[in-house]
Amino acid sequence: MSAPAVTAAPAAAGTAPAPRRPARRRRRWRLGDAVVPVFAALAFLYLLVPVAYTVAFSFNDAGKTNLVWRGFTWDNWRNPCGAPQVCEAFAHSIQVGLLSTLVATVLGTLLAVALVRYRFRGRALANLLIFLPMSTPEVVLGAALLAQFLSLRVQLGFWTVVAAHVMFCVSFVVVTVKARVASLDPRLEEAAADLFATPWQAFWKVTFPLLLPGIAAAALLSFSLSFDDFIITNFNSGSFTTFPKFVYVSATRGIPPQANVIGSFMFALSLLVVVGAQVVRSGRLRRRR
Repeated sequence: MSAPAVTAAPAAAGTAPAPRRPARRRRRWRLGDAVVPVFAALAFLYLLVPVAYTVAFSFNDAGKTNLVWRGFTWDNWRNPCGAPQVCEAFAHSIQVGLLSTLVATVLGTLLAVALVRYRFRGRALANLLIFLPMSTPEVVLGAALLAQFLSLRVQLGFWTVVAAHVMFCVSFVVVTVKARVASLDPRLEEAAADLFATPWQAFWKVTFPLLLPGIAAAALLSFSLSFDDFIITNFNSGSFTTFPKFVYVSATRGIPPQANVIGSFMFALSLLVVVGAQVVRSGRLRRRR
């Protein structure tokens, strides 16, 4: 007899059929999908148009005034000190910014560590007073400082500008570094003390390296605020001229293109610092992963 025909066996016994993928739902179009990008583009244009104007008019063949576009030239970038007193005012702003940033960063870092790590009488009042220079209008602050300098018969000039800049920069440094200090684990310092480190060694070798990114960010913020300040500087500078004062005085007859050159250079330098910091940060994150 011939063997009975063998039917095909089912796929593997006990194996469940492959689940069907759910059909993709077609995303419904919403009005926000078009409105949000448009508003974002308008916001970027609003922020970048003044910068683009500054960069464009740094190449203007201005002549006596820089109010109307007269032609393209590289001469302004080849000779950025061509306008009278522009480089002198720029150097003054750099000097004031560096000195006030150094003093404000040191004082603000010490204040931030004290306010976070220590308990003392008047701590809550100190926290409140730190925010006063940030919340006080610059006109009020500048006028109050001017009245104080005049009552003490202090000659207005470089040092009064530095003192005024240190006063409002300290607040920003304290707020920035304070957030960094609050994020640190105090047990790291306790571990250093268990390993026979003195308080100074624990701060210098453990706390300070961890605080360094916050301190650097606070210093950059302080320098940018100092370099950019006009109102408080105008009240307390006397005949001493900084770059913002020079730009303000020159605005009536058109800011000279050399000032636009310096402004464009500072913008490019700031952008380079920010991008470089982000690149370094992303590289460190990749290495850690």
